[in-house]
Amino acid sequence: MNPYDVNKVREDFPILKRKIYGKNLVYLDNAATTQKPQSVIDTVVKYYSESNSNIHRGVHYLSQEATVVFEEARENIQQYVNAKEKKEIIITKGTTDSINLMANSFGKKNVNEGDEVIISALEHHSNLVPWQQLCKEKKATLKIVPVNDQGEFLFDEYVKLLNSKTKLVTVSHVSNALGSINPIKEIIEKAHEFNIPVMIDGAQGISHCSVDVQQLDCDFYAFSGHKFYAPMGVGILYGKEKYLEEMPPYQMGGEMVDQVSFEKTSFNELPFKFEAGTPNVEAVLGLNAALEYIKNIGMENIARHENKLLNYATQELKKIDGIRFIGEAVNRAGVISFLIGDIHPFDAGTIIDHFGIAVRTGHHCAQPILDHFNIPGTVRASFAMYNTIEEIDLLTTTVKQVKTMFE
Repeated sequence: MNPYDVNKVREDFPILKRKIYGKNLVYLDNAATTQKPQSVIDTVVKYYSESNSNIHRGVHYLSQEATVVFEEARENIQQYVNAKEKKEIIITKGTTDSINLMANSFGKKNVNEGDEVIISALEHHSNLVPWQQLCKEKKATLKIVPVNDQGEFLFDEYVKLLNSKTKLVTVSHVSNALGSINPIKEIIEKAHEFNIPVMIDGAQGISHCSVDVQQLDCDFYAFSGHKFYAPMGVGILYGKEKYLEEMPPYQMGGEMVDQVSFEKTSFNELPFKFEAGTPNVEAVLGLNAALEYIKNIGMENIARHENKLLNYATQELKKIDGIRFIGEAVNRAGVISFLIGDIHPFDAGTIIDHFGIAVRTGHHCAQPILDHFNIPGTVRASFAMYNTIEEIDLLTTTVKQVKTMFE
């Protein structure tokens, strides 16, 4: 699909035909969750209509069929992120689940009293609280890489924090609150000079740019399906085999065991030792369908379109008196966070919603970075492959009306 035809893309997303308060839906809350193309919806329906069965456990036809397509999906995910081995792809419930797995498995095994874990000031609560609680339990120290007033990761300050006590660096690829793109390749390279493993929270990164885990040389990369045009309740933790082999299981139960007796239990091989219980099979198949849809369009085409929207929205909103952008990093992806004069973001968002425009308001589960700017929250507009210039114009017009109403 080249040149990019956004109107053709929009035809694939049935929810975009909805009307909200009698107006055409303008969906600009994509950093929270993306909408789903018909091919993903059809895949989920087909699974429940034709193949519903528990996987990995049955000898009957449906179970065998479901297992084959499930493992084919894992292989496609492996190829999409260019993992070296299929067993390096762990199926989880989402990014939050993946990070909790890391904190409770890698963290509890490797972090001890006096050790340090490094995160950045930009992190979503999901990549802050698990490490905060681990450090508290282990009597370790959580170190924070500061940001500047543009919302950019301060690399020189990061380098100062690295030392022999550092057991893990874990940072976001893209900030969900500000859209700042972190220099993850350089972050990884510098940490590896100290033999420190690095985890990337890719919840926002995976939907805005191509990810090659071998080229990045990251040790772990986590992302969620629902921010990637796939169903909710599924995510991926990629990890290098050498680390995953050493890590103990995080959850116990079916599938993740090898042999069980009342005296002892041995655990399954990778990736299954981290996949206790029945997985969200239909969501994994939906994630696979989303990957195919994205590959068909081309991530480069999607990124180019989203950057066009971002630049245009920044340019047009800037023309409105009293607009204050929160986070103006040189390298950003698909997110604008802003305030309209002294209007509380919740009030602004509520009025914007009545024009049929879905934006997010509040602290975006990233309270510390908003504390840095001394504000309670922002209005956040976040873009996806199906958004249009015309929708940006509608947002701009609506923001002007909000401003006028409060004046």
